[in-house]
Amino acid sequence: MKRLERDAPLPVEMQGRWIDVEDSTSDLIVQGGEIICFGEAVCYDYKLVDTDDGALTVSLKMNDPAAEGAFQRANITELVITPEGEFHAYNVKFASHFEHAES
Repeated sequence: MKRLERDAPLPVEMQGRWIDVEDSTSDLIVQGGEIICFGEAVCYDYKLVDTDDGALTVSLKMNDPAAEGAFQRANITELVITPEGEFHAYNVKFASHFEHAES
């Protein structure tokens, strides 16, 4: 597992604009280290990047352990590209499946 600070870019496979497959009006944008989900910037301190059984995972984290619980309920906290190429984002309350937006 590799720890990267917020300003470090997310993996190239996750870059770009993604559309929620169940709600085409909802999107997720990954640009460098910035993430905008459902129109809101995700404010995180660092990320953990790993591969597990062929899945590429990014976990978004806070430096302050006391703020971690509220952060996990209010933001996406996990980004995953499955071995089949599906992109999912989720937290403790919901999960969404995204497809790359047409250019």
